[in-house]
Order: sequence, then C-alpha cells, then structure tokens
Amino acid sequence: MAKGYWVSVYRQINKPDQVVEYSKLATAAIQEGGGRPLVRGVAALTQGDGRKERTVVVEFDSLEQATAAFNSETYKKALEILGDACERDFRIVEGVA
Repeated sequence: MAKGYWVSVYRQINKPDQVVEYSKLATAAIQEGGGRPLVRGVAALTQGDGRKERTVVVEFDSLEQATAAFNSETYKKALEILGDACERDFRIVEGVA
C-alpha cells in the first residue's frame, strides 16, 4: 500500500504568533493520525518561482490515514487558529509505492 504525504509550502507568513499556535495543534493532529514529520524548515535551494519559505512534509502509512488526519476534529481546530495568518500551498499526495 502506498504511503500518503502532507506537503505544505508557506509562501508568506503574515502573523507568526498565530502560525506557532496552529503548529502546536497541527502537530497533535499529525501524531494522533499516525503521521511522521520528514521535513520541517526553510528551503535550502529554490528554483523557478520558488521562495525560500517554510516547507513541511509529513508521512502517513497510507493515503487514507493522511486524509483522515486532515479531516480530524483536532486538525479542523488547528485550521481555525491558522485562519489568515499565512498564505500557503497545502496538498495531500499519494506515494509511489
């Protein structure tokens, strides 16, 4: 079964304190959902339209687990906290194997 991944790229952070509070609850949702952070930091290199902003990659044992964690009550609360604190690109992606 292919793994599932959350991939987030923060294009611009407008309210850092709010993002910190979101991160605390998002981390709890990830742990509850069985996720494991693989990448959490500022890009070392970008190309094209890329920006050197925060990037987060979280691995789950399956696409279903990744989706369930996203739809969890804990993560919904985290998103409420995040609100308009940043501009980010978030996606759930299925692994190749």
